[in-house]
Amino acid sequence: MNERELREQICRIGQLMYMNGYIDGASGNISARLDNGRVLATPSGLAKGFMLPDHLIVVNMRGERIDTPTDLNADLRPTSELAMHLECYRQRPDVNGVVHAHPPTSVALTIAGYDFRRCVVPEAVVLLGMVPTTPYATPASVENRDAIRELIKFHDAIMLAHHGSLTVADTVWDAYMRLETLEHTAKILFMAEQMGGARNIEPHQVEKLIAVRRQMGLERPGDQERFRRAGGLTDGADWVSEDRIREVVREVLKEMKLW
Repeated sequence: MNERELREQICRIGQLMYMNGYIDGASGNISARLDNGRVLATPSGLAKGFMLPDHLIVVNMRGERIDTPTDLNADLRPTSELAMHLECYRQRPDVNGVVHAHPPTSVALTIAGYDFRRCVVPEAVVLLGMVPTTPYATPASVENRDAIRELIKFHDAIMLAHHGSLTVADTVWDAYMRLETLEHTAKILFMAEQMGGARNIEPHQVEKLIAVRRQMGLERPGDQERFRRAGGLTDGADWVSEDRIREVVREVLKEMKLW
């Protein structure tokens, strides 16, 4: 995908975020890594659902604007959350896209103190893994950047307490798709809590999901221990062997009648 196509895709993502209610007004921000240490970022103070490709701004890894201003973006500044985006790229060479949004159900759950690390929804376990929540930090601040610095090394989705979400991926489109999964999961969790409480998946079933996650190349360093601490795995460690992974994947495929 060339830079022009990437600009158009970011604008489309901004439209989807607005249409799906993940952002309001001028909130939210999106970025994508370019070559030679450059980053393409959305501007501050502009409604992301109504952006045009030439509104986007190119910065270097120090956050300095390095593009030639256009008629549309000459008076615009990069997103106020740029420091958080750049920190993701510094910590994760594999990340090429970052999406920050304010998905209402997900944010509401952080305000209520809900622990997103629980293993409740199968798709979320596979696609998102553990989703930690940072301590509260002032939005658009160095404090907010520092709050995600260590977590982003090991997680593809993070909740910012009382504030919003941060999702990353090898492409900006996949980072957006993780946002969709996160908010969809939050809606299910919210409804389950209203119906008597969300029940965790049994550890031996989580084991199968983690095997699929690993098979799909989505496993992050330290996943096994994080799932164990969250009560999603038994104390046995032999399942992580390659033979055990293949065995569990075969079990899952048989259950799905794909084997």
